[in-house]
Amino acid sequence: MGGGGGGVPEELLTAQETALYDRQIRVWGVDAQKRLSKAHVLVCGVNGATIELCKNIVLAGVGSLSLMDDHVVTEDDLNANFLIPPDESIYSGRSRAEVCCESLKDFNPMVRVSVEKGDPSLIDEEFLDKFDIIVLSRTSMKTKLFVNDNCRKSSKHIAFYAIECKGSCGEIFVDLQNHSYVQKHAGEPEPKELTYHSLQEAISVPWKNLPRKTAKLYFAMRVLENYELSQGRSACETSLSDLPAVLALRKNMCDEMSLNESQIPTALLERLVAAGKKEHPPVCAILGGILGQEVIKSISGKGDPIKNFFYFDDTDGKGVMEDIPGPSTN
Repeated sequence: MGGGGGGVPEELLTAQETALYDRQIRVWGVDAQKRLSKAHVLVCGVNGATIELCKNIVLAGVGSLSLMDDHVVTEDDLNANFLIPPDESIYSGRSRAEVCCESLKDFNPMVRVSVEKGDPSLIDEEFLDKFDIIVLSRTSMKTKLFVNDNCRKSSKHIAFYAIECKGSCGEIFVDLQNHSYVQKHAGEPEPKELTYHSLQEAISVPWKNLPRKTAKLYFAMRVLENYELSQGRSACETSLSDLPAVLALRKNMCDEMSLNESQIPTALLERLVAAGKKEHPPVCAILGGILGQEVIKSISGKGDPIKNFFYFDDTDGKGVMEDIPGPSTN
């Protein structure tokens, strides 16, 4: 993957890098570590799930990590974001990105961690070209679609991820566009290629065309996104008082899409709506850990990546991958 400023200019790892990353080099090799050390990641939305991702890729030796989140830290952030010290004198009046940036620098001094001020909904193609990986969280669907579209318009290859933790449930979306990687088969490396759909395509497929076994969280998340959009709400800005209206929207969408309402259980929607902006720390750890692995696989070109959704629900403790196709061209 191409880089955008910073990282290591040398073709070979330095002696210090080789010593520091010795164990992981034995796992994925020197070439993969070199790619990682030249990759530049932007994370928009600093919360419990994305901080787990940030910690993992900083420890792994990514070239640089930029954080974008101008929201001022509140006491509620302490629940799931372990990088914010529980000392009000440290975080008072400061943004989430600023406070977490300082903490992340202590994990690995060899990784450049910085803050990018701004609004993700205003990110343009020129700004995106500085990065190889873009991760969005706690942004509206409109913003996710906008940024994903700009990633695809870029002249360079930019991997796009969106991650959300809603209480005890979570969703990860992946768009690697055209992705080449190596998979080991019978002990031998085997080249593979995958073609991904955009986020717009992946949420526009008619529900009646999807298999009955499709994860219920896929449908539930689409209902909530449409509700937030119709009400002019920010991402995850719901409460239990919204449930009657959300259930009415579920009925309308299911009727329109010829889907049985039982595919989107009331109990599931109730949990998601009641969660609002709350994150369950154990779920954040799982989602962020998985996304960290996916980012490393994308950069290194080694291992089967997720295509294109991942869901987790702690009621059954299961993680499910869903390959949602784009709308039929027939």
